[in-house]
Amino acid sequence: MSEIKPASTFRVALIGNPNTGKSTLFSALAGVRQRIGNYPGVTVEKKTGQLEYAGLTLELIDLPGTYSLAPHSPDEMVAVEVLLGRLAGQPAPDVVLSIVDASSLERNLYLVSQVLSLGLPTIVVLNMIDVAQQRQIDIDIPTLAERLGVPVIAVQANRRIGLQQLKEALATAVQGKGAVQGKGAVRENGGQDRLGQKKASEVSAMVLSETMRENPLPDNFKKLTDELTSALNQDREQELPHFLVERLLLDNDGYLEHELLADSPVEQIEHLHAVRQTLSDAGTPVPAVEAIARYDWVARTLAGIVQRPDSQRPTTGDRIDALLTHKVWGTSVLIGVMSLLFSSVFVFADPLMAMVDSGIGQLALGVEGVIAPGPLRSLLVDGVIGGVGAVLVFLPQILILFFFIATLEDCGYMARAAFLMDRLMAGVGLSGRSFIPLLSSFACAVPGIMAARVIENRRDRLATILIAPLMSCSARLPVYVILIGAFVPAHSYLGGLVGLQGLTLLAMYALGIVTAVCVAWLLKRTLLCGETPPFVMELPSFKLPSGRLVLQRMLERGWGFVRRAGTVIFAVTIVVWALAYYPRAQQQVDEAIDNQRQVLVSSVELAEPGTPAYDEVVRQLARFDDPDQRDHLVVSLHQRYSLLGQAGHWIEPVVRPLGWDWRIGCAAIASFPAREVVMGVLGVIYHLGPELDVGEQTDQNQLQQRLRQARWDDTGEPVYNLPVALSLMVFFALCAQCAATLAVIYRETGSWWWPLFTFVYMTLLAYFGALVTYQVGIRLV
Repeated sequence: MSEIKPASTFRVALIGNPNTGKSTLFSALAGVRQRIGNYPGVTVEKKTGQLEYAGLTLELIDLPGTYSLAPHSPDEMVAVEVLLGRLAGQPAPDVVLSIVDASSLERNLYLVSQVLSLGLPTIVVLNMIDVAQQRQIDIDIPTLAERLGVPVIAVQANRRIGLQQLKEALATAVQGKGAVQGKGAVRENGGQDRLGQKKASEVSAMVLSETMRENPLPDNFKKLTDELTSALNQDREQELPHFLVERLLLDNDGYLEHELLADSPVEQIEHLHAVRQTLSDAGTPVPAVEAIARYDWVARTLAGIVQRPDSQRPTTGDRIDALLTHKVWGTSVLIGVMSLLFSSVFVFADPLMAMVDSGIGQLALGVEGVIAPGPLRSLLVDGVIGGVGAVLVFLPQILILFFFIATLEDCGYMARAAFLMDRLMAGVGLSGRSFIPLLSSFACAVPGIMAARVIENRRDRLATILIAPLMSCSARLPVYVILIGAFVPAHSYLGGLVGLQGLTLLAMYALGIVTAVCVAWLLKRTLLCGETPPFVMELPSFKLPSGRLVLQRMLERGWGFVRRAGTVIFAVTIVVWALAYYPRAQQQVDEAIDNQRQVLVSSVELAEPGTPAYDEVVRQLARFDDPDQRDHLVVSLHQRYSLLGQAGHWIEPVVRPLGWDWRIGCAAIASFPAREVVMGVLGVIYHLGPELDVGEQTDQNQLQQRLRQARWDDTGEPVYNLPVALSLMVFFALCAQCAATLAVIYRETGSWWWPLFTFVYMTLLAYFGALVTYQVGIRLV
C-alpha cells in the first residue's frame, strides 16, 4: 500500500435492503465510535461512525434501508441525495458498501444495479453467508465479482467473520486501486469526482437498454433524457444530475416530482409529462420498464453463479415460522413472550435497583456530613440527589427491558410479530407497515414518528404519527415501576414464572396499544379516511443474536436515559426545588402548627373516649410530639406555602376527582415538557434525604416509602392507594407529556395543527381515563 497521511479521511456509505444486516455490519466496523443525529435541514436520522485502518480514517455513513433508489419517502430521498452529494455539507461518498443478503441475491442485486449506475466506487458485501450455506446455496464469488466489475466480499457480520478482508478492500478502494466502479462506469479526476452527466447517461442507458427484450427502449431514449436534463436545469441554482432526471422520467407516483419540481415553471413539468408520453407511445411501460430491465440484468448476471439444491426441504426455521405466524398459536406465543419480558423487568432488576438506591443514599449522607443545614444542602440533597437520583434508580429496568427487545429484534422475532399485527392493523385501516414505527415508539416516540416516513400513503403515515405517542416509551417505565412496586401486591403464578406486578406493567403497555388501535380506527373513518393499503413484508432469517450488537443497543438506550437525567431532569428538578423551597414563610408555618394543634386539642375534649373518632384525633395529635413526624409536618407546611404549593392548591379541585392531591397535580404539570421528570419532581416534593426512616422494609426504594407515608393535608388519610396508583399510571400512559414529541410531529407534518390536535386529544383521554379508573377502583377496593 502507498503511504497515506493519518489525517486523510474518506467517506464510506453503507446501503442495502432492510434485513440484510446492514446495521450489524456498521456496528461491527464502527464499534463504539458512533454518533446519531439528523441530516442538515432534514428530519431523517443520521448514523455515522469511524473506522481507522492502515493509517486511514474512514467515516462510515449508515444510510436508511431501502429496496430501491427510486425515492417514495423522505428516508429513501435522503439515501439518494447522500450518494449524489446533494445535501449541504455532505459531499458524495468516496466508496459505497452495497450490502446484500447472500441467500437472496436475485432480489438484492436490483438495488446493486442502481448503485452501479451512479458510477461511484462500490464494494458488494455478501452478508449472512452462513444462512446461504445452511440452505445449501453455493455462490461462485470470483465469477460474480468479475461480472459485476467490483470487489465482492463474503462476511458474517454478527460473528465478525470476513471483516479483515473487507477492511483491506476498503483501504484499496479509497486509494484508487482496483476496479471498484462497476463495468462501464468511468470515473474522472483520479476517481475523486462524480460522473459527469454525459457519462452517467451512457452507463444508465447501457444498464437499461442492453437488458430489454420484450419492451426495448426507443432509439432516442438517450437523446430524450439529455434534452430533459437540459430543460429541467435551466435557471436552477442546484442542477439535477442525470440520475435524478431519469428517476423523474421513470417514476410517476408523484413523490419525486413534488420534491424536485415543486417550484419549477409549468413549462418544465409539461416537458417531463411530454417525454413520458413519448415513451408510452413507443410501447415503453413507465415505470415498469426499469423493473423489467434490471431484473433481467440480474438474472443474466447470476446465470451459472448461484447453485441451489433441486428440492428445498422444510428447514427448522420454516417449522418455527409455521408456529410463530399462526393466527392462534403465534398470537399466544406473542402474548407469552411479552408477559415474560415485562415480568423480567421486576425479577432481575430488584437487586440492581437496591444497589443503585443504596449508592444514592450514601451519596446524600456524604453531602449532609460536609455541608451545614441551609438552602445549599437542601438544594444538593433534596433537589439534585433526591430529584435526579429518584430517576437514576430505574436505570436497571431500562437496561433490562431493552436488552430483551434488542435480542428479539436481532434474532428475527419482531418481524414475525409485525406479520401477526398486520391482521389487527388492517382491521383499523392501517397495515403491518405501521407496526415497526409503533414498535420503535416503545423506546421513544421521536424515532418512532420519524420511522413512519417509510409509509408511502400519506393518510396512513399521518395516522401512525398521531397514535405513536400512545405507545408506552421508556420515560413512562419509572412511573409504572415505582407505583406498581409500592401498591400492587407481589403475587406470583405458574410457580413464580409470572407475577401480578409484571402483568400490571404489561397491562399499562397494552392500554396504550388498545387505545392507539381505537384512535386509529376513528381517524381512518373520519379525518383520514381511505382504503387499507396492501402489506408486503420480508421475514428475515432466524439467527442467533449478536451479543455485541444487543449490548450496544442496550447501552445506547441506557445512555440516552442517563443523558436526559443529567440535562432535562436535572434542570427541572432544580426549578421545582426552588419553587417548593421559597418563600420561607416561617411565621405562617408556626401559626399553622399552633392552629392545627389547638383544633385537635379541642376535638379531643369534645370526642367520647374509646370511639374511633377519638382514637383518630389522638393519633393525629401524637404527630406534634414525635420529632420525626413534626419535622415532616414542618416540611409539608413550608411546601404548602411555597410558590409550588400555592399553584398546586389552585389546581387541586381539578385533579381531586382523580384521587390526586396538590403534590401529584404539581408533579404532573411539571412533567409536561418531559414525562420522565415526574419521578424527580416527586423526589423533590417528598423531600428524599438520608434522614428518612424507612422502617423495617429497608430494601424498598425511599420514594416508594414516601408515597406510602403521604397524607392529605385536611384529613390526614393516606394519599396513595391502589386506585390512586392505577389512576396516575393510566394518566401517564395516555398523556402527551413530551415537548420533543410534539416538536417532531410539527416537523414531520409541516403544520402546528397536528401537534396541537395530538396534545389536546391525548390530554383529554388521559384525564377521563384516570377519572374512570379512580372512581371505579375506589368503589371496588
